[in-house]
Amino acid sequence: MRLHEIQSIEILAGYDNTFAFIADPENLPRWAEAFAAVQENRARLRTPRGETEIALEVEHDVRSGIVDWRMTFADGSVAFANSRLTRGSDGRLVYAFVLHAPPLPLEEIEGALREQSHTLARELVRLKALVEHRDGSR
Repeated sequence: MRLHEIQSIEILAGYDNTFAFIADPENLPRWAEAFAAVQENRARLRTPRGETEIALEVEHDVRSGIVDWRMTFADGSVAFANSRLTRGSDGRLVYAFVLHAPPLPLEEIEGALREQSHTLARELVRLKALVEHRDGSR
């Protein structure tokens, strides 16, 4: 059983602007479907069971391109998402995202991860469009 999924996308935009957009948690509702709202270190997530409030921690390092999220739910369960922005060939950027299985009972993980993987593919396309449109340097 898979417990993670890795997806990536090429982005034609400036590194600094793209990194700043991804690292700013308040931009999450613009490209990540589960995020209804983000303010400071809190977020409201859309889930199959309705909306829920979580604590949101973001760690980022512009030099290495790392942006990681730690989401703590009211019941104490924790979910993680990890990503990295790298410079690719021909001035293109590569954004890679590690999607971890949600904190669910084992029998529910596989279907949930598969569904979230399809969602992630749409989200990366949306992110690409947003940052390429915002970035006037290309």
